[in-house]
Amino acid sequence: MDKENIEIRQGDITKLKVGAIVNAANSSLLGGGGVDGAIHRAAGPELLIECRSIGGCPTGEARITRGYNLPARYIIHTVGPVYSDRPQDSQLLTQCYLNSLKLASDHNLTSVAFPAISCGVYGYPINEACKIAIDTTCNFLKADTSLKKVIFILFSDENYNTYMDYLKSR
Repeated sequence: MDKENIEIRQGDITKLKVGAIVNAANSSLLGGGGVDGAIHRAAGPELLIECRSIGGCPTGEARITRGYNLPARYIIHTVGPVYSDRPQDSQLLTQCYLNSLKLASDHNLTSVAFPAISCGVYGYPINEACKIAIDTTCNFLKADTSLKKVIFILFSDENYNTYMDYLKSR
């Protein structure tokens, strides 16, 4: 299990019929801009109610909620680091992917989809973030897990191409 279980796509994460989509959330979990806002809008108001009951999420950790009006059964919310070019940035981003993958596996899901965590307003350079995302996922998939498919769904051509090129080079 490794690269053949990873798929790179371009498009809208809220349209995917998978076990879980991952939300690049802020620490309040109460919605925001970018992917976070799109997921909250598509899932409906019940998501906000459930997120309020969770009480937030620290950077690097992950929480799971129902998917509500989304085709995905669950939403895994993870809070990526705001990029500052410090060593802990890569550690925290790695933890986002690991904790999200672990939650998906703990819920016996077979598929999960990720956006490019921290690469929007949080400013993480796409080349570095892509390597962390794919390397962490490949290492996780080597373990015994229920996950059979991990999708990275990117919004822009540039980000899609970055992920495709890196995955091919592995």
